[in-house]
Amino acid sequence: MTQSERAARTVADLVVERLAIHADHVFGVGGANIEDVYDALHRHSELTGIIAKHEFGAATMADGYARATNRLGVVVATSGGGAMNLLAALAESFDSRVPVLALVGQPPLGLEGRGAFQDTSGVPGRIDAEQLFAQVARRCVKVRRPQDISVELDRAIAAALAGGPAVLLLPKDIQAAPLIEGDRATVEAQARGRATAEQSGDPELLPDDIVDLLAGLPQGSPVVVIAGPEVAAAGARAELATVVRALDATVLVTPDAKDAYSNADPRFAGVVGVMGHPNAARLVSEAELCLLVGASLPLTARAGLDTALAACPRVVYLGIEQPFVPVHAEARGPLAAALRGVANSTHGTEGAHLEPGSVGAHPDRLPLPELSVPPAPGRGVRYRPAVAAIEAALDPGTDVVADAGNTGAAVVHHLGIPEGGRFLIALGMGGMGYAFGAGIGCALGRGRRTVVIAGDGAYFMHGHEVHTAVEYQAPVTFIVFNNNAHAMCVTREQVFYSGEYSFNRFRVSEIGAGVAALFPELPVWTARTLPEFEQALDKSRAIPGPAFIELQCDPDEFPPFAPFLKESFA
Repeated sequence: MTQSERAARTVADLVVERLAIHADHVFGVGGANIEDVYDALHRHSELTGIIAKHEFGAATMADGYARATNRLGVVVATSGGGAMNLLAALAESFDSRVPVLALVGQPPLGLEGRGAFQDTSGVPGRIDAEQLFAQVARRCVKVRRPQDISVELDRAIAAALAGGPAVLLLPKDIQAAPLIEGDRATVEAQARGRATAEQSGDPELLPDDIVDLLAGLPQGSPVVVIAGPEVAAAGARAELATVVRALDATVLVTPDAKDAYSNADPRFAGVVGVMGHPNAARLVSEAELCLLVGASLPLTARAGLDTALAACPRVVYLGIEQPFVPVHAEARGPLAAALRGVANSTHGTEGAHLEPGSVGAHPDRLPLPELSVPPAPGRGVRYRPAVAAIEAALDPGTDVVADAGNTGAAVVHHLGIPEGGRFLIALGMGGMGYAFGAGIGCALGRGRRTVVIAGDGAYFMHGHEVHTAVEYQAPVTFIVFNNNAHAMCVTREQVFYSGEYSFNRFRVSEIGAGVAALFPELPVWTARTLPEFEQALDKSRAIPGPAFIELQCDPDEFPPFAPFLKESFA
């Protein structure tokens, strides 16, 4: 920044400088009422601005970035329709407690109520953006004075990092206002304060009732740990592994926490819930202790477990969220500290010498039992062998982002996550198309290969964020299971209704050919058979930037989704 630029620093400059403490990328779509923030981004090399094709895509990029890096995800959008397009993605971040900060431009304050374009000030006859965004944010504030920006930005960032999102509404005239002297010192003090907080650590004391339950646990009795998404969000995988070894526990994970514990470890026993493995309920019911670690167990994660949990004499919960099931004791607060407290309190150390991935304590727990699905009559590659082919092609450290629907159910049930890789799926709101933006945010944030697995329905909603991956050469392999249908809806029509009609089958689309035509530089393959798919996966591993694979499959194949199968085989 030149001397003249320093002299002309604005509120937008402070915003960008402060964000650079917490992130190295911001995602968004520009517009007249947010362009001062983008102008400031141009002047500050610490942050890379990524322009998406749609504000939903930008917000899911910020969400995926935040989940994958455990840093603040930032989305920047303009007023009016741009602001409204953020809502669905922010709702997912809200329900899943993802630390996302949305900076949303607004018309100049002086034009509120005077016919301003995209006025959402809440004056009579106009939408109130503060009230609207407050429904999908832990904190939403409109900045009305330049001198308030430092405090309000700090508060918004803190709210987001505590389990966001947070929304800061920035009128255009506030963004462009000259910065009051002294705010640069505030930025530097904020950075020093954050570093001190990170070094301070968390207390490791457990409530007495948990200590007593652990002390009363008979030596060698069966213990089950159910790990949830808070493990990854808290950066607590190492602490979880220590507790598992100390208790010689069996590990189950929720559908959105497949990366919480090594899938290759013999103690790993699969997934709970509607997409889970049929052994889960038996393991829980036979346990003397069931430790819920960052797993509040909403319905998608606890389906089939209520009776088993009721039969377990010791159910203990560790985490921030209120659990959805009755427990005998709980420690609400920072998860890593609570796990350290459990490790310090337990006397069961017979498994402590085994490292994750080593065979010795439970050599009989792999392979995992799977849900049985009826045979599919149609053409195309089946879910199980397709997912097995993907797993075989994943290098260690590869991240995976799955979308909603039958494809996502198959991935959750069948795919083993590679060592060192992250796994992301949007189960808060379950919105289709999330994976395309989230995969880009994950890849740019982590700087490594990310594989996005989605269906054609999700692709037609938000799949053209592929353009963003091409533009920024993000290392993302997009795999689209194309069955020319909203296949989960087709399955529901067959299982819960007559099956004599369908609103959810579509005429044939050649997605691979279309993407190849749109992006001539993008490596694209269309696979109609399993060998073709395996060959495409193998070739894609040599591509440094984005790649795209269309896999043709059958809309009538049932996914490994327990509610469908119970109804079918009642």
